[in-house]
Amino acid sequence: MSQLQRLQIITQQLRDPIKGCEWDRVQTFESLKSYTLEETYEVLDAIERQDMHELKNELGDLLFHIIFYADLAKEQNAFDFDDICQTVADKLVHRHPHLFGNSNTEKPNWEQLKQTERNNRAQYSLLDDIPNAFPALIKADKIQKRCASVGFDWTELQPVLDKVKEELNEVEQELNKNNCEQQKIEEELGDLFFATVNLARHLKIKSELCLQQANVKFTRRFKQVESFLQQKNITLTQATLEEMEAAWQSVKQLEQINPNSEVTQHD
Repeated sequence: MSQLQRLQIITQQLRDPIKGCEWDRVQTFESLKSYTLEETYEVLDAIERQDMHELKNELGDLLFHIIFYADLAKEQNAFDFDDICQTVADKLVHRHPHLFGNSNTEKPNWEQLKQTERNNRAQYSLLDDIPNAFPALIKADKIQKRCASVGFDWTELQPVLDKVKEELNEVEQELNKNNCEQQKIEEELGDLFFATVNLARHLKIKSELCLQQANVKFTRRFKQVESFLQQKNITLTQATLEEMEAAWQSVKQLEQINPNSEVTQHD
């Protein structure tokens, strides 16, 4: 028995309506969605930290979710795990005819192949199959790439940058109104985010990863601010905004001098 078969049997036992686990046997596609998203991010976090041991564990958790979904679908006579494997295998063969077909076949354009697959569907829009569950930054990037594939895109960087500035100005104009509306501000901010993602895409930068890196940097610096204030016997609740800003600037200067350094006592 392979370890995959063992895991499938364990999943079935967990789902047994009589002897199974009380939590596992009541789960549904809907109830598992948020957990699956968490597991996906934990996989990405392990990759980011280059922790191979943790990556093995997190990939196992994610695989368990796939098998769990397959078991749920099998109970509903929709599909099973083998069907999942067959579907992805068929898709990979179809998208690599130069490898699995005639050896003289030219390497295909993936986007053109995927476009042909979409055109063969009964109900079709260029943006139909972009998952709603994607994080907003990733979804914006996908939407823009899809539109760019049919030529709906700027070919130069300057108008992309100009659009970001335009959207930022519109946010400022909305804020300066005497009776600014929260909904309108959110709309203008959304346009600004979307334009910024477009700028990142044109610069070949992944917006989601870029923001994650910014989060990591901010977290690192803020922890050093805490340490900086502690060394002066000042707590965050005691510190004034000016003191926190001064500590922040000190941390930034220290990083510029020595990026690998930690906060030390300043006289």
